[in-house]
Amino acid sequence: MNASLPESLNGLRVSRETAERLDHFSRLFQKWAKTINLVAPSTKQHLWERHIADSIQIFQIHPGPKQWIDLGSGGGFPGIITAICLAELNDGWVHLVESNNKKAAFLRVALAETGARGSVHPVRIEHAFDLIPHCDAISARALADLTQLLEYCAGWMISKPSVTAYFHKGRDYQAEIDKAVGRFQFDLVKHTSVIEPDSVVLEIANLSRKIQ
Repeated sequence: MNASLPESLNGLRVSRETAERLDHFSRLFQKWAKTINLVAPSTKQHLWERHIADSIQIFQIHPGPKQWIDLGSGGGFPGIITAICLAELNDGWVHLVESNNKKAAFLRVALAETGARGSVHPVRIEHAFDLIPHCDAISARALADLTQLLEYCAGWMISKPSVTAYFHKGRDYQAEIDKAVGRFQFDLVKHTSVIEPDSVVLEIANLSRKIQ
């Protein structure tokens, strides 16, 4: 198993079983990333710190066997990581939405080989609501600005106010919030990232559109 795992997770604790699944995923990722652009090339050498540890914060904030939708899953962050955490609970599910067929193929292999609890939907996000009409939580990372993310999530969140969304955002997150409140009303909790002090995970609930 990756000897640097405990340190690379920045103090976030996981079980041995989950750690082994994460390690297997990391080896798969490095193999596929040689031929598919799964993340920015400059960050591939910092897979544990920049991507795995960052992604696992979502499950640490919102643990338990939930039905998740992960939008624009790409290289599996945070969706595959959440699905791996759910495997230990033997409950819950992650619907990974990824329209790129090569990335979708990688995600399917990652789910199968790690025993993670999830399925892949190779469709555009705009069509996902018709395929997955219900969920408890939504996640997205490095996908779009907050206003666009809320547009993507509106079908689920407005029809079911208890649905909560979790979005990783960098240091300019406040400008995105200021823009989004012009179109939407929502409850917001900012969780400071344990990976990057200037970054946050935005927890959003009770979404509604403002009357223009």
